[in-house]
Amino acid sequence: MDNMVIRDVTVEDAKRLSEIYSYYVENTAVSFEYDAPTEDEFKSRIEKTIGKYPYLVFEIDGKVVGYVYAGEYSSRSAYNWTATTSIYLDKDYRRMGIGRKLYEEIEKRLKEMGIINLLAGAAYCEEEDEYLTHDSCEFHKKMGYTEVAHMKKVGKKFDRWYDLKWHQKVLG
Repeated sequence: MDNMVIRDVTVEDAKRLSEIYSYYVENTAVSFEYDAPTEDEFKSRIEKTIGKYPYLVFEIDGKVVGYVYAGEYSSRSAYNWTATTSIYLDKDYRRMGIGRKLYEEIEKRLKEMGIINLLAGAAYCEEEDEYLTHDSCEFHKKMGYTEVAHMKKVGKKFDRWYDLKWHQKVLG
């Protein structure tokens, strides 16, 4: 992998990010969305996020192969030091260390902003199936997150019920 770059997202990345994310919406239970967002919807999501939080892409030889972003946990002022994180990688670029690099960079930036608590939600099922593995939960564990909540049967997709686990990492 030559010419690897982590950079801030731009609205021009919306098409590629929507392509990456669409795979997860259409083929997995990783996302509980039923319909993949359009490029315009992705532009709107990017614009909303970058107003307050970091949103990063990972490029290899000029091709965006993954992205990570932070978001508001709650609009109440008492939660200003807590943020959520989300990450998606092109399905052909998983297990190459890209997720780790993206998380390390966004955690650094969030800490510089004064964020001390990170929360990440991950769909979960007791037994892996063709729509969901334990990869996200395992990834967060490797990144130093601790499971803090396990909500049973909160998302239904592909006529199956899935759980949601919340993971937390304290930065400061």
